[in-house]
Amino acid sequence: MNARTDRRHQDAAPGRRLFVAVPISESARDAVAAIVASVQAAANPDARDVRWVRLDGLHLTLRFLGPTAEGAIADIAAAVNRTAGRIAPFDVVVGGAGAFPSVERLWLGVDEGGPELAAAAAALDDELASLGWPRSDRPFQAHLTLARSDGVRSGPAVARRLIDAARTVREPFRAEALVLFESLSGEGRSRYVPLHEARMG
Repeated sequence: MNARTDRRHQDAAPGRRLFVAVPISESARDAVAAIVASVQAAANPDARDVRWVRLDGLHLTLRFLGPTAEGAIADIAAAVNRTAGRIAPFDVVVGGAGAFPSVERLWLGVDEGGPELAAAAAALDDELASLGWPRSDRPFQAHLTLARSDGVRSGPAVARRLIDAARTVREPFRAEALVLFESLSGEGRSRYVPLHEARMG
């Protein structure tokens, strides 16, 4: 992969911010929403809160692609199809919480299904590399992003409440699909719009 090829994929259409993820189930999403509501209820009303994500599009990201040229989307969707075809559905258990780096991003962890998610991310990386995309240079860590603190003073306190609230959480769901999403911003919190879904197996 040379820098010119990478720019061809990413800089030609800065409005299409894409990523590939495993969506979580409706029941798991409802359970996560209850955790978030409990943390928000304990917030200081006079303090600026962290920036919570929209809960209607919760997902476990496998690969963030960033700004992507319109002409590359069909090839990416085909790569998602091939990746999904190599993976059997598997169980995931969401549990535990943390923050990284420092408290800039607040998340729920994965107690079960982490190796399978990592394998799916690696398989997707292989498929994208065959299209000329650079391989991911970050170690894969399965997590469910819930909020970003943006440096607000309440960030550490919110992180502690989230960690306490999620200490005994174990929410299972069946991972059955990979989805190519577009991230849309500009009107409040980012919305995640599914562009293509591929069933596993």
